[in-house]
Amino acid sequence: MAKLYFRYGAMNSGKSTGLLQAAYNYEERGQRVLIAKPQLDTKGDADVVSRLGVTRHVDFLIGAEENVRELFLHAAENAHPDSAHKHLPVSCLLVDEAQFLTSDQVDDLMRIAVLDGVPVMCYGIRTDFQTRAFPGSARLLEIAHTLEELKTICRCGKKALFNGRTVDGRFVFSGSQVAIDGVHVGYESLCANCYLEESGGVLNPSA
Repeated sequence: MAKLYFRYGAMNSGKSTGLLQAAYNYEERGQRVLIAKPQLDTKGDADVVSRLGVTRHVDFLIGAEENVRELFLHAAENAHPDSAHKHLPVSCLLVDEAQFLTSDQVDDLMRIAVLDGVPVMCYGIRTDFQTRAFPGSARLLEIAHTLEELKTICRCGKKALFNGRTVDGRFVFSGSQVAIDGVHVGYESLCANCYLEESGGVLNPSA
């Protein structure tokens, strides 16, 4: 039986790089993959962007209210004419920035794995800059067959757990949950000690 996978980690833990590597591994063996990401992630527009400078165009974007299984089935039946694997069945669906999905859309991914027999590998972060779970991540943690943590380190050298948000170089702990990288907004992966130091000892600053 195909499975639903969730590979998660703090910012800069190599999630998009891992997704692109997985796609390369499948295609190197002559298999076909589809890549998708939520439309909410405007970084790179319709591309998956790795910090290493590697980019790849997605096969479909997922709108906020769209049925992911329907999008997947349409993309699977309508391969790009230039694709080297256009006549092959899909061997894997890879989803970047999966934290931005809704709970219902994660359920759609489970249906793709179980009912359509196609493995689904999701990559994303667990929590926002206030240590609260994103809806998509929360649902993946509840139902995914396999969970895998991708690790990165804090500036102090310890394992990073949390995602700190900065505005003009200063940490902030209030604001909307979603703020894609912009001119003044940045993110830094922090261990628990460094996060508490920056937040004044508070783990959920908006509570």
